[in-house]
Amino acid sequence: MNLAKHITDLLYRYDCVIVPDFGGFVTHQIGAKLTSDAQTFYPPAKQVAFNSHLKHNDGLLANYVTSAEEMSFEEAATAISLTVAKWQQALKTNEVQLDGLGVLSLNKNQQIIFEPKKEINFLTASFGLSTVVSASVNRPIVQVKPLIPIVKTDSKKVIPTFIKYAAAAAIVLTLSFAGYTGYEQKQQKEVFASQQKALEKKIQSATFVISNPLPTLKLNVVREVSKPYHVVAGAFQFKENAHRKVKQLIADGFNSKIIGVNKWGLTQVSFDSYVEKNDAINHLYKIRKTVSQDAWLLVKATK
Repeated sequence: MNLAKHITDLLYRYDCVIVPDFGGFVTHQIGAKLTSDAQTFYPPAKQVAFNSHLKHNDGLLANYVTSAEEMSFEEAATAISLTVAKWQQALKTNEVQLDGLGVLSLNKNQQIIFEPKKEINFLTASFGLSTVVSASVNRPIVQVKPLIPIVKTDSKKVIPTFIKYAAAAAIVLTLSFAGYTGYEQKQQKEVFASQQKALEKKIQSATFVISNPLPTLKLNVVREVSKPYHVVAGAFQFKENAHRKVKQLIADGFNSKIIGVNKWGLTQVSFDSYVEKNDAINHLYKIRKTVSQDAWLLVKATK
């Protein structure tokens, strides 16, 4: 069984995949960036890190292996444990290559170090976007010739007299036009101010009487809160069984409902759904201890 491939498949849909008694692979999203030295554009991405403290079995990986390998939950859990044992044994002497993920190794303190495969982008929104290298642009320097002709004499350069008079005339015309424009704007402001005062007097003296006012309408708008975190009770091939499970859980006091159909055509039923991830995890642990050990956490992206 290629456990690394199953972990890779799950990381495209989930932010964290825990390998029981080994550690968790956690993703974090980074925005698009440009490296000025290499003139390279990188699209938004989701990179993977490893946390050796996340060892509690949340059931996500085992449930996925159960469906992908067509085996029972117990057989999937056993296969995962055997793979973990092989990794731990191999790490004592060599690096462990995980296909599509990266490389695992031990440091001097016998702690697991993970080097992710940076060319793999787990962000599905960036599918089809590749790294782009832009060539540098060299702009030619253009020499601008002076518009005013300069007459050279034996001792110095002289500007012709007619150009001096033309420049002086242009300056006089510019100042005259600016003065006229300022005067015209002042006149327009005075006219507008007088019209505005007259309009304000009319508004103040006007009286509005409504003989039959319309009744006040009160609208109670209920905003639907998105709950992307679901504690899953099971997945059923037949919808009748899924609806029967929902009725049973509601009778037991849970806010159960059908949360959709997965890619294998199984109808998923939840114990309850939550807004906050911490609330969902806390209730998952409680349900696993008191109701069902096979319960697991499903995270659905909000639209």
